[in-house]
Amino acid sequence: MSTVEERLAAVGVRLPEPVAPVANYVPFVRAGALLHISGQVSVDASGGVKGTLGQDVDLETGRYAARLCAINLIAQMKAACNGDLGRVVRVVKLGGFVQAGPDFFDIPQVVNGASDLMVDAFGDIGRHARSAVGVYRLPMNFAVEVDAVVEVS
Repeated sequence: MSTVEERLAAVGVRLPEPVAPVANYVPFVRAGALLHISGQVSVDASGGVKGTLGQDVDLETGRYAARLCAINLIAQMKAACNGDLGRVVRVVKLGGFVQAGPDFFDIPQVVNGASDLMVDAFGDIGRHARSAVGVYRLPMNFAVEVDAVVEVS
């Protein structure tokens, strides 16, 4: 088990199989040392977190939804690195999209759910640049979607 997987286990995370694309795209593309990972939604084996923040989803559930996105991103990283998360050199950037109601402004706090897990899993190399954007709608009514750029060896 890699150090990353030990850290994940310590915070109660077991990586799922990577989520398959639902449209005409690939889950990740490697360009040189950079791995671009397509947006991962807040899905898990139970169906995940759907809905709109500030209407039918509260802040803590939104943070959990963003954490689910991060778990799915790490599963894609593992697949892209042939099972070896030790090949991750740096989490460069996360882009967080939150399906937010008209009076919901805690978008950065929601996306912290993903950012916090990256730091828990990767330590200092998990610290990243980030965007946190409120959007009107996300695919299949998922509450949160997060994409990533990761440097790999």
